Amino acid sequence: MRLLPSLTGSSADEAGALRIADRALSRGQLAEAASALAAQIDGAPAVAVHATPTAETVVAVVGGLLAGVPVVPVPPDSGPAERDHILRDSGAALLLTAERTRDVWADCGVPVVSVDPEARGAATFPDAQPEAAALILYTSGTTGAPKGVPITGRAIAADLDALVEAWQWTADDTLVHGLPLFHVHGLVLGILGALRTGSRLVHTGRPTAEAYAAAGGTLYFGVPTVWSRVCADPASAKRLSSARLLVSGSAALPLPVAADLETLTGHRPVERYGMTETLITLSARADDTDRTAGSVGRPLAGVSTRLVGEDGAPLPADGVTVGELHVQGPVVFSGYLGRPGATAAAFTADGWFRTGDMAVVEPSGAHRIVGRASTDLIKSGGYRIGAGEVENALLGHPAVREAAVLGLPDDDLGQRITAFVVADGVTEDELIGFVASALAAHKRPRAVVFRDALPRNAMGKVRKDRLA
Repeated sequence: MRLLPSLTGSSADEAGALRIADRALSRGQLAEAASALAAQIDGAPAVAVHATPTAETVVAVVGGLLAGVPVVPVPPDSGPAERDHILRDSGAALLLTAERTRDVWADCGVPVVSVDPEARGAATFPDAQPEAAALILYTSGTTGAPKGVPITGRAIAADLDALVEAWQWTADDTLVHGLPLFHVHGLVLGILGALRTGSRLVHTGRPTAEAYAAAGGTLYFGVPTVWSRVCADPASAKRLSSARLLVSGSAALPLPVAADLETLTGHRPVERYGMTETLITLSARADDTDRTAGSVGRPLAGVSTRLVGEDGAPLPADGVTVGELHVQGPVVFSGYLGRPGATAAAFTADGWFRTGDMAVVEPSGAHRIVGRASTDLIKSGGYRIGAGEVENALLGHPAVREAAVLGLPDDDLGQRITAFVVADGVTEDELIGFVASALAAHKRPRAVVFRDALPRNAMGKVRKDRLA
């Protein structure tokens, strides 16, 4: 199976087709540099990659794919304990990094190989087996040590081809983003997607509003934090009006940000949903004229979903009922690396993957994610409440910049709806009353805690485990 067909053929030498931070490469140059590296790492059981937003990272990942060696991206901001765990758990035999950062890895315990984007090689390798692991991505580890998730070449190809259809993504597009290269969004969609479709790519290094505006793209990827910063710079935001499609993911896009983005750019952003274990499974379509903020769309081609209650019984797609989302399809992984117990717990007896996310499905098939079952399904006074709905209501208040909602233990209610907000010039009682006027009274917060900032991970998701 050829995962990256755009690296061969007549378009391979298109000058500057790929720009990563301050470095431009043609596809031919990338193919040659990756081929030279593949010859060095051929036969390794797995290779770790210091996944900085640089050309070296792209060459390293493509080199691993060419050699058929599983690639293990290591977040550049990970601490020593996390790095050691990823290297040990994945079985990586080599660490690939830029020459300028070799010293960072001097004591990592495995040989370090410098990646050179100027290298030239012409070695050829047999096409990788579609069911072999192409990438080993690591979960965030909020409930313990990060777990390795092997992602096959077949799953990557199936997911990207489904997104090509949903987003009408073609070789005529210029994809722009500045997302980290150790997650599904930035690496699989944002790098491998461009290489599979043959579209031009601009990775801005950092996802600033000014860099996005200057890139002149037709297709933009961002997470809510990025889009919030874009909206905070109206002049830059307005320059995105010439784009074809803006895509948001990795966390729910707050309704006020979606509204501001549409006002400033003229684009209603496409929202999508996925996980490390499943890649992208749901998305709004480019041609959905009625897509609404907060909806992550319908299942992609080949993907099936279902909504179940706590007893495992199916729930209706009535636009109201909250249940756990299960998924099936060619994009779903087969199990955690070396974790048979965790794998067994992640799948139902009839083979569906338990996402752990709570959702509501409209009669049209459109999905809304209302939060994680472990932290965002609040059972208060006999009601089941999605934290995401309350968060969006809070964000509708002009004084609120950030909001996160938890259900904290309560002797009377079972769980007490508690809001953590970043806001100025508003009181607790005013915010409680504001939510009660927008939602059912039982969904109002019983307490509001004001913070200077909310803790977030690299993809902009609030770390609720650090709030309570």
